[in-house]
Amino acid sequence: MATLLFTHPACADHRPPQGHPERPERLAAVERALAPLELPRRDMPLGAEEAILRAHPSAHLAALRAACPSTGEVALDPDTWMSRGSLEAAFRAVGGAVAAVDAVLDGEATNAFVAARPPGHHAERSRPMGFCLLGTVAIAALHALEARGLSRVAVLDFDVHHGNGTQDLLWDEPRIRFVSSQQMPLWPGTGGVEEVGAHGQITNLPLRPGSGGVEMMHAWQPEFDRLAHWQPELVLVSAGFDAHRDDPLAGLRWTEADFARLTRAICTLAADSCAGRVVSVLEGGYDLEALGASVAAHVGELVGAAR
Repeated sequence: MATLLFTHPACADHRPPQGHPERPERLAAVERALAPLELPRRDMPLGAEEAILRAHPSAHLAALRAACPSTGEVALDPDTWMSRGSLEAAFRAVGGAVAAVDAVLDGEATNAFVAARPPGHHAERSRPMGFCLLGTVAIAALHALEARGLSRVAVLDFDVHHGNGTQDLLWDEPRIRFVSSQQMPLWPGTGGVEEVGAHGQITNLPLRPGSGGVEMMHAWQPEFDRLAHWQPELVLVSAGFDAHRDDPLAGLRWTEADFARLTRAICTLAADSCAGRVVSVLEGGYDLEALGASVAAHVGELVGAAR
């Protein structure tokens, strides 16, 4: 069995203004970092509206279509922009995540990494924000439930910023356990331990600025133990790499070795619970060198677990 890489050139056509941290060069850095692994690749299809509408109302899609410019860029808020290629890029990200879920559930691979942009975990039900237009990972998780018949899906988010959008989209979904670690205090200001979801199925792990890998594993290990008891049938990962000590947008002190250690624990959980089925989707990470090295460490662990 192998680790599949899902990506598409259209994701480079989402072009915020010059100087924006979420830039096309991020994907180029990821591609360079993953090249030595020689992963089997698949182009990401366009996401189906049926899948997107499980998470977002039709009015949200209509508003994105209306806002998408034919030339130049348009700001949806101070952080979140659209260019001519943004909507296709977001649809490709969704399609890639859904296709990766299908491939893993169909036994075509043990696990998969989805190298896509824009990211998705800040997009709320009716509000794009934080560089994000559509809730990519939440949409993939709902696809696993509604289209593939699963009853227990784990969504794990280690981006340095809280996945407020994923939390919003999954707030009332008892079949999905959402666990998120994030620096606190930090934008967007959500992610406190008191935010537990409508069914107690959400766990937030706030981390103090300046904390590193020791604190990270101390927070995550009890959650892996709880999830192992719950036995998820699929593990989805919002893989943000902006907790790296060199990232310019936050203040945690993780290293590539820390991302590898956390990924190893995720793969162990999946191996014990669901035949190793993991789908990881790129979220943040804005220092290009740190992003590339961290993605290589993360995907290297996925490859090792798939052997």
